[in-house]
Amino acid sequence: MELLHEETICCPYCNELIVILIDQEDHDQEYIDDCSVCCRPIHIHVMTNANDELVVTVNDENEA
Repeated sequence: MELLHEETICCPYCNELIVILIDQEDHDQEYIDDCSVCCRPIHIHVMTNANDELVVTVNDENEA
């Protein structure tokens, strides 16, 4: 089974689409990662829904 999943997110600051890698074994995780375009900190929350599908939400650091 592949443990890393590519997810495309939209930066809440510059609105650029960027690709992040998510470890599928960590079903509920929160972390801060810098946008690869504008370098601003993005708050990323990864969880699974009732169907065991990954759900990724992103916010700027003040909305976390």
